[in-house]
Amino acid sequence: MNNVFFKLMRYSGLPFLFRELVQKPKMTILMFHDLEADKAVPVFSWLKKHYHIISLQDYLKIVHQGGRIPQKALIITFDDGHAKNYDLLPALKQLQIPITIFLCSDIVGTRRHFWFKHTKEVKANHEHLKKMSNSQRLKAMKALGYEQTREYDDTQALTREQIEEMRSYVDFQSHTCFHPCLPQCDETTAWDEIHFSKKHLEQDYGLEINTISYPNGDYSDRDIRLAKETGYTCGITVDYGFNDLQTDLFRLKRISVNDARSLDELIVKSSGCFAFLKRLL
Repeated sequence: MNNVFFKLMRYSGLPFLFRELVQKPKMTILMFHDLEADKAVPVFSWLKKHYHIISLQDYLKIVHQGGRIPQKALIITFDDGHAKNYDLLPALKQLQIPITIFLCSDIVGTRRHFWFKHTKEVKANHEHLKKMSNSQRLKAMKALGYEQTREYDDTQALTREQIEEMRSYVDFQSHTCFHPCLPQCDETTAWDEIHFSKKHLEQDYGLEINTISYPNGDYSDRDIRLAKETGYTCGITVDYGFNDLQTDLFRLKRISVNDARSLDELIVKSSGCFAFLKRLL
């Protein structure tokens, strides 16, 4: 049913209209997480054919230097730094397209786990856990056998060597240290997550960090203030919409394509019409 729905949506003409009328003068930012390697070439190829893919850093240069956004401009982003992101490298080399991966600085390069991927029970209670204060969530997670600094048997995130190999093709930026819901953190914890992620990625990996992607898309005015105080110049949300030269750089909007399971789903979701209709309904 999922495939049928997206095929009908694709050929309804709505994605085309959104792309040509709504997206054309705007900057669209797409959000992936853990796209399968065998889907990377068809997904990236379609996007490259129908959009003008530019890097996040090029967009920031356009904003700061007073340039113009190319028509149907698109930025491709990945959140978290999942281990399988490394398998995208051949497609990036083949198609020569820029992407940004937001790293959880204290999970990559280790065998620590993403809290939201720990067990099926955690995944099933994800939304409930997100609403807890950070200290309550960590206490609840400990009862489920999870500790954020524990080294497990398997690796869920990119290794140091993989990041080094990918850095010529990928713009790596910050996604905090351990992926908490920032508004659920006290000010000290929020500062540590925002500040030390930037510091660790710069000092330990030699990366240039100027952008933070707020974990889960959750942020507050306080978190934006802390990001500015830390030295970030940009913040990425999961708020629905498109961007232009006047968009608040600490509230850049994104379209989630949810690691699209088919090309039809990608086409519908990347246009923004699916999220628009969901909000409308």
